[in-house]
Amino acid sequence: MKIMIFGATGMVGQGALREALRAADVEQVLCVGRTPLGLSDPKLRELVHADLFDYRAVEAQLSGYDACLFCLGVSSGGMSEAEYTRLSYDLTLAAATTLARLNPRMRFVYVSGAGTDSSEQGRTMWARVKGRTENALRRLPFQAVYLFRPGAIQPLHGIVSKTPAYRWLYWATKPLLTPLRKLMPRQILSTENVGLAMLEVSRSQTPTAVLESADIYAIAQRSAGGPGRG
Repeated sequence: MKIMIFGATGMVGQGALREALRAADVEQVLCVGRTPLGLSDPKLRELVHADLFDYRAVEAQLSGYDACLFCLGVSSGGMSEAEYTRLSYDLTLAAATTLARLNPRMRFVYVSGAGTDSSEQGRTMWARVKGRTENALRRLPFQAVYLFRPGAIQPLHGIVSKTPAYRWLYWATKPLLTPLRKLMPRQILSTENVGLAMLEVSRSQTPTAVLESADIYAIAQRSAGGPGRG
């Protein structure tokens, strides 16, 4: 497979990239983002692109891929709904619309979040915007769209969040989170679980489009890359 990843510098994106580079059936990984990753791997290609709302100048580099793992996301804290819509809905659809046209056989995997509001009518702003984004993605002519809605995720293998507050939170809760994840693996995922599951839905059909934490864990367990370790 040839895989494309958006948001590979974020915590979930780092997990997806790690598993993609380790997977025997992945021949190439293209990471699209505003800044270089600073990594080197024979499978890895990078497309540093400043304007993630407009891909006309780089379309030639975006075709021929089997799946896109879209891990870009921002916190809604302190944002108006218009601002959050631009950085969540508009940015995601700019990429997805382009990719659907260039890669009609592509599978698109979008990381949303637990509590996303598919009705688009609820009181929680971020959940409405995420729900609107999910609904719009499902209308695009991809081979398949999978919507990941994880809740708690523990970073493993040296992966860290880009957000300082989250980095502190994960460090502070690690002594508690690790045993809790062992006790409740379907509720508390690891970055490895999420990465393995994203690759698995990229390679094989899954009947459910909306995947909650328990679904993500189950898919990671059956992954061709091995059981949902970690």
